[in-house]
Amino acid sequence: MRLLHPIDLIFLSLEKRQQPMHVGGLLLFKIPDSAPSDFVQSLVEDIKQSKCQPVAPFNQVLRGMSWRADEDFDLDHHFRHISLPHPARIKELLVFISQEHSALLDRAKPLWTCTLIEGIEGNRFALYFKMHHAIADGIAGMRLMEKAFAKDQYIHSMIPPWCLEHKKEKEKTSKIKKIWHTVTDLKQQVETSPQIIYQELKQTLHDRKEDPHYVTSFQAPKSIFNQKISASRRFAAQSFALARIRNIATALNVTVNDVILSICSGALRSYLIGLNQLPKKPLIAMVPASVRSDQTDSSNRITMILANLATDSSDRKERTQIISNSVNTAKTRFKRMNQNQILGYSAFVYAAAGINVISGLRPKKQPFNIVISNLAGPREALYWNGAKLEEIYPASVIFDGQALNITLTSYLDQLEVGLVACRKTVPKMQSLLQYLEDEIHQYELLIQ
Repeated sequence: MRLLHPIDLIFLSLEKRQQPMHVGGLLLFKIPDSAPSDFVQSLVEDIKQSKCQPVAPFNQVLRGMSWRADEDFDLDHHFRHISLPHPARIKELLVFISQEHSALLDRAKPLWTCTLIEGIEGNRFALYFKMHHAIADGIAGMRLMEKAFAKDQYIHSMIPPWCLEHKKEKEKTSKIKKIWHTVTDLKQQVETSPQIIYQELKQTLHDRKEDPHYVTSFQAPKSIFNQKISASRRFAAQSFALARIRNIATALNVTVNDVILSICSGALRSYLIGLNQLPKKPLIAMVPASVRSDQTDSSNRITMILANLATDSSDRKERTQIISNSVNTAKTRFKRMNQNQILGYSAFVYAAAGINVISGLRPKKQPFNIVISNLAGPREALYWNGAKLEEIYPASVIFDGQALNITLTSYLDQLEVGLVACRKTVPKMQSLLQYLEDEIHQYELLIQ
């Protein structure tokens, strides 16, 4: 038994029919040139015939306020195999993922599914994995994925990802100890929060006076992204060369993450101008930040940074500097705290915003306009029974008042972008991919 973490409970509370709260990943594999024609079918048979038992978190089912081992685990519910009409283009694949990402997970069972998709052009197949956000945040999900695949293309007969045993703890932790650790963490948050909150609020008042671009809760302007959503999703994805982003960061003396937020800002600005929907005030992005201080690969340990995207400025250098200063202010604040203090501070400062998101009491007020998340991915090539993992595209959540999500991850020398939007609320969402390319190109011209 594992008790629900408060953040996990929030993700479960947010879920409703038109608002599934699972995250996903689309993984594209290249079939080895020397592989037999039944390579994919053999993979499927190996998985279905495997007698391995699923391990946590894949065997955990929600029962009240805790996760428990599912005694009636049914692999056929969680693992599916389909074939798109060959040769399926990426366009057809993304349409299928859009449909799958719209569907709720069954809470009576462990909250994940894995679909193996064959028939993709270029002698490729894909895995689409989705898992409820209450089970794992982005960092934890990335760790699970890296453990599931090999760094050696000649390693075969790999067990399914949901059967991977975790490293054994030196001393088995009893249920009582696990509960005690959870209670202790919460107690530390409560005890340390008042002092930390007082100190940081004083600093916040000072920062607001000194910095005209300082971001506070509920200053985000109304935009087309901040409407009620439907149950329909659109998923779009594309890769960009990571070297291009690094070159821009070096030239402008900012971080890679600053540049990523800057190109997203420019793309959003161009997109909204094209719709005649650009707000006069700058869009505010919520940037999830991990505060995980251990090597665990389940649950959620995240806070959020509110970043001024400076979309009201046409000057790219100015936009980048405002974004960089905005992010650095939050990072400096969190460096002064430990994990429990950060979680306690975040719970206090963003409580009103969180309640508003859950309840929808003040739909015209929101702390941010869009979620932009950037995850560090594997730096080495990964393989699954000899098939090389070529691309990883993240697919995240949207919810009422937040109709567009941009999630990015790195893999080898690529920056992989996954966009998720409400199909009915965000028109021609896939055009954002071209705007991202245009923005990178404009920055390259700027630094020449």
